Amino acid sequence: MSILSKLRCITVDVTGTLIAYKGELGDYYCMAAKAVGLPCPDYKRMHEGFKAAYTDMVKEYPCFGHAAKMPNIDWWRACVKDSFIRAGYEYDAETFEKVFRRIYSSFGSSAPYVVFPDSQPFLRWARQKGLMVGIVSNAEYRYQDVILPALGINQGSEWDFGVFSGVEGVEKPDPRIYEIALEKAGNIAAEEAVHIGDSMRKDYLPASSVGMQALILDRFKTSDAENWRKSGAVVLPDLVATQEWLTKEENVTAMLA
Repeated sequence: MSILSKLRCITVDVTGTLIAYKGELGDYYCMAAKAVGLPCPDYKRMHEGFKAAYTDMVKEYPCFGHAAKMPNIDWWRACVKDSFIRAGYEYDAETFEKVFRRIYSSFGSSAPYVVFPDSQPFLRWARQKGLMVGIVSNAEYRYQDVILPALGINQGSEWDFGVFSGVEGVEKPDPRIYEIALEKAGNIAAEEAVHIGDSMRKDYLPASSVGMQALILDRFKTSDAENWRKSGAVVLPDLVATQEWLTKEENVTAMLA
C-alpha cells in the first residue's frame, strides 16, 4: 500500500517549491530607478536594506497589514521606501512614487519568477489521482489572483483552494494556517493530507504539529538538508522524486509509524 492510497489532499508551498525568483532583487530596483533617470542603486546595500525593512514590516504589520486593514499597496510602499532609506537612498516624494509604482507592478506580474518544470505536471497529476490540491503560502493576494495564473498555475486545473497569509491573516509557521487548509479541503482528517514545502521551520514542523504528513523539498542542495534527514524528515530533491515516493508501496508503513 502506498502513501497515495491514504491521502485525500496535498498542500504545497509556493516560493522555493513551485516557483523561484528570477535574477536578483537589485535587478528590479535598478531597472525602476533607471527608468526615471536615477543611477542604479548598489545591489548589496539594496538587498540588505530590503531584508531589514521587510523584517520590521512583518513584525509591525504581519500578513501584509491584514489586522491593521492596511491596503496591500500601502504596506509595500512603506517597505520599499524604508528599503531605499536603509540602503542610503532618499528620493523626493514624487520621484519615489514613480520608482515604487514600477517595482510594485513588476512584483505583481510574472516577470520576477520562474516556474520549476516539474510543478505543473505534479499538480495536475495529483488532481487526476482524485486528490484536492491546496496552495499554502506566506504571500499576498496578488499571488492568488495575478501571479500564479500568469505563470500557468491556475485554480481549477493545477490547484483547488488557496490559503494565502495576506488574505487569511495567519502566516507560517503558525500551525493555524494548516488547520485552515484542512477546513478548506472539506474538514478532512489531518493524517489524510500531506504538506510539501522547502522549510523545516515554516512547512515541515507546523504541518506535522497539526497531524499532517509532511516532507521537504531540497531543490538547492542546502547545507541544512542532512540535519533535516537526521531529525527524521523526508527530504527529496524535486517533485518528480516526490511523485515516485508517494506511489511507492513500502512507504506508507514508515510514514505512519
